Amino acid sequence: MLVIVLENAPPRLRGRLAIWLLEVRAGVYVGNYSRRLREHIWTQVEEGIEDGNAVIAWRSNTNEAGFDFLTLGENRRMPVEMDGIRLVSFLPLPIPDEQ
Repeated sequence: MLVIVLENAPPRLRGRLAIWLLEVRAGVYVGNYSRRLREHIWTQVEEGIEDGNAVIAWRSNTNEAGFDFLTLGENRRMPVEMDGIRLVSFLPLPIPDEQ
């Protein structure tokens, strides 16, 4: 199983992903592909994301969670590793300028 979520992505990247994956919600793509094709698809995301951000998650037997993930671009949610487990940390919200 493979899931890719895009935010603020250019339309041409969204169209490109629709070639391989099913868009079940706006910016949410799912499919079931080999490691080789998953890496090819992610390369397409890396090359086309521009100012947007993306996350890819896939089934994996390499950890207790049963899945692994990568992120790309700026986002409040950032992956961190703690005691060999990949978790998600939230960056603080920016403080608005006082006027």
